[in-house]
Amino acid sequence: MSSLSRFNPKTGFVDFWHEFRKPNPLRVPILLASMVPFGVILFWLSSETVYKDPDRPTITYITTFDPNRTDEEIMASNLENQEIKELREAEEERLAERKRNLYKALGAAAGMDVDQIAAEADARRAAEEAAEEERRAEMFGRTGDGDQAESEESTP
Repeated sequence: MSSLSRFNPKTGFVDFWHEFRKPNPLRVPILLASMVPFGVILFWLSSETVYKDPDRPTITYITTFDPNRTDEEIMASNLENQEIKELREAEEERLAERKRNLYKALGAAAGMDVDQIAAEADARRAAEEAAEEERRAEMFGRTGDGDQAESEESTP
């Protein structure tokens, strides 16, 4: 028995037509009801949703300073800010010195050699500042000599 004879669409269609031609009052409603799922699936697959591109955003710049400031106003503002910064640094240094004095008094009361501890702390602080300065110089491509290195490079 050939597989072609088992799956031949022609015989299936002839069979369908033979059954469809029989006088049955529900043949058309059954045919329509059986076609609805395929219609729904085809409609669902063929529908396409297209979204409109969003509008380009508008940029609103928020400024804290008047954009029409003069150079003199900018310099005055910079000088005022520098004074405030220096006052803050001076206050921080004063508080750090007061704290060191309190620790020295506490250490002296506890019987420690506060002069030796202060010398070690000063040496450590100086080493940290030197390392920070060296890191900055390396970051910005400067050598420790500054102007001297430039003059040596320019001479042949």
